Amino acid sequence: MNYELKFINRKNKVGTIIPTLFLLFGMTITARSQSQSDSLTAYLHRLPPTTRVSLAVQSLGRNGILVNHRADERVPSASVIKLPIMLETMERVKVGKLNLDEIHVLTDAEKVGGSGVLQTYPDQSRVSYRELLRLMMVRSDNTATNIIISKLGRETINQRIRTIGLTKSQLNRVMMDTISAQQGRDNFVSAQDMNRLLEKVYRHQVATPELCNQMIEILKQNADTLCIPRLLPKSTVVAHKTGSLTYVRGDSGIVYAKSGRRAEPFLISIFVEGVPMEEAEQIIGEISLVCYTYFSR
Repeated sequence: MNYELKFINRKNKVGTIIPTLFLLFGMTITARSQSQSDSLTAYLHRLPPTTRVSLAVQSLGRNGILVNHRADERVPSASVIKLPIMLETMERVKVGKLNLDEIHVLTDAEKVGGSGVLQTYPDQSRVSYRELLRLMMVRSDNTATNIIISKLGRETINQRIRTIGLTKSQLNRVMMDTISAQQGRDNFVSAQDMNRLLEKVYRHQVATPELCNQMIEILKQNADTLCIPRLLPKSTVVAHKTGSLTYVRGDSGIVYAKSGRRAEPFLISIFVEGVPMEEAEQIIGEISLVCYTYFSR
């Protein structure tokens, strides 16, 4: 099999031309039923030389297609680290150590900036952990995230990360702790790790089937549609979690491809570093569209 991935010349939103992409990526496309020698590399070139893309794509159907480029590379996670935090939350629910209807009393001291709405709530507001979890994933609320990290314990979250086999991911700091980030204590994931986590949720291999379904439903409500869903048909269902910092833009999710007789859902995690935010979002959108087109045929 030989897949040529290409895009048409276009002008992006910030007014620059990203040239025709026969684009270079060191991207390996592999069918599991084939030997390693049958694997072929498709190159995407003419991206700005500073651009670094980490990509993992995996079919959730029968064809077993894998696409990897720097998939095992450790990258700054931004808010994508909230995926394993959500998983540990549900694992606590499973064993009865956390009730999502338990109320947390919000204090002004807990509020942090960045994304989210809790920072605007009055002091002593009563918020359930169910709502905190929803805000963490749907609105990427940093205050909600830090409250949940405090409730669960950072080391417990990291232990869960290791238990499910995520070898390059680690939670090293709370949200908006810029001093730790500047000192190199950032949060990290890899594209491959995030696909592995999402596959376990999709296949009900963690928590309970009902809790896995709840996680997927929460991910389907993500308010940030500037990355994976960006260029997909408007009706496409995507269960995903985005993340952004000044130096990285990422998105990891399950795309429910449809329209073709053999259409099937697939996993996709993409992290882009080294280019402006708007350009990174466009790159993620274009790669996602190519993958969607393949899986929807």
